Amino acid sequence: MPDPTQLAEARARLVKTLPTPVELLGRSAAIARVHELVRRAALSDAGVLLVADAGADVTSVAAELHARARRHGAPFVQIDCASADAARLDQWLFGAAPDTAPSDLEVISRDCQIAASFGGTIFLRDIADLPASVQARLSRLARDGEVRIDGQPVATNLRWVASASPGIESEVQTNRFRSDLYRRLVKSRIDLPPLRDRAEDVPALASRVLDDWCAANGRSPRTLTQAALALLAALTWSGNLAELRTVVERAAQETPHDVIQIEDLLPALNLERAPARFVPSGQLREARLRFERDYISAVLQHHGWRMADAAATLGIQRPNLYRKARQLGIPLARASE
Repeated sequence: MPDPTQLAEARARLVKTLPTPVELLGRSAAIARVHELVRRAALSDAGVLLVADAGADVTSVAAELHARARRHGAPFVQIDCASADAARLDQWLFGAAPDTAPSDLEVISRDCQIAASFGGTIFLRDIADLPASVQARLSRLARDGEVRIDGQPVATNLRWVASASPGIESEVQTNRFRSDLYRRLVKSRIDLPPLRDRAEDVPALASRVLDDWCAANGRSPRTLTQAALALLAALTWSGNLAELRTVVERAAQETPHDVIQIEDLLPALNLERAPARFVPSGQLREARLRFERDYISAVLQHHGWRMADAAATLGIQRPNLYRKARQLGIPLARASE
């Protein structure tokens, strides 16, 4: 019988070799808390609920949980609960409808996704979108821990991981999602912080997205200037990582040089969704000047009008910041070294 200590050490060595998912990059307190919760959850087979706003890469976090757990060598099966109607989801999860009379256990087919996940992990993405009929069957299966296949009882022996939006509790309280299924699937919960709450992590995320795009497209490595990274960190990213990835990849696609600057990002930004002062009008040059003025002013305010600190954030020399501020008409009465 394998030694538990040796198995734990082998798993730890494996985890060290795995690349960190982009969603989990950074050094903020918020993402450090997520890392700790993932580490703890990986030590057991209990069900986990990942709660995140739209645009977060919950799939990569679920896969990370699986990779860190003792089941890492077993299947990882993903089901997108919002991608199909009730009949199709039922067939994916449980297989063809049984021809037999109602059983004491749920009856499934050998070729269904539930059976494919035996011994491993099944990830139910967007569980709040599960139809009521599928919720009922899953609740029964999770309760019993057994199913019938070809008339024989079989232990499911799988781990449940699910994701939902922050409104899942409301869905449970209003009976739009079964409370018994919620209790059976969710033994621990991990809330993924939105990018607006971890701005200091955005430069690392953007750089990794750019590296991944270059590798996937056979391009030489590219970089973002410090000013460009500061710009990305200053935005709210209501679409989270998905929106950040779209902007960085578009800039990489449309920029011919290897260093991506602020002006390369502006066309990729959806300014109509930004605060009113960023709504474009007139020519691109005029829009860029307005944006630069607002952005530099915001950086100066953030640093208490300390020019040295603001210049470091913007990635320019202090004399250049003074000159740029004068050109843009930014008042420097409160500025200091």
